[in-house]
Amino acid sequence: MTAPAAPGSLATRAAEAFVAYRSGETERMSELVDLMSPLLWHTARAQRADAALAEDVVQTAWLRLVDRADEIAEPQAVMQWLLTTVRREAWRLVRQGDRARPESEVVEEATAPVTDDPEAVSILTERQRVLWQHVAALSDKCRELLRVVAFADRPDYAAVAAALSMPVGSIGPTRGRCLHKLRTALVADARWGG
Repeated sequence: MTAPAAPGSLATRAAEAFVAYRSGETERMSELVDLMSPLLWHTARAQRADAALAEDVVQTAWLRLVDRADEIAEPQAVMQWLLTTVRREAWRLVRQGDRARPESEVVEEATAPVTDDPEAVSILTERQRVLWQHVAALSDKCRELLRVVAFADRPDYAAVAAALSMPVGSIGPTRGRCLHKLRTALVADARWGG
């Protein structure tokens, strides 16, 4: 059984929209999509999925939710279910793609800026390039956690912890350590302070 989420939290709002959708208010699915898609997209990107693959993964998760809506017994679990589905699907597809690509391409992609848009890459400032270079140097766990928590509107730590396979009590301290590592690396880099 899933622990109840705080009133007004993303998990609670997602559960409310999901219950209404299952009760026949089909238009509430668009509310659920609007609420959850940014977090789902960043969860897929945290698994090293490029932008196109992340979009496909999120779309797959929504299709699976519609197909299996009646199988989710606990509406409060819908956020966790979506996060877990996206994480597993992205992980599976990224691994599948990594086996088909030379190792040099895999390493190069892992250190690339978070956008694949050539115009956006061309206008990145030097400070932004330095920042993303240091973010790429963090551990997978730190990159994944910071990406998911940073882009969530009031993240529900219980659902995020379950989706990332982390104890809920470790989210805040781990986030703090990851940010400290990033801050230390940036301060030590002369290109950042200039």
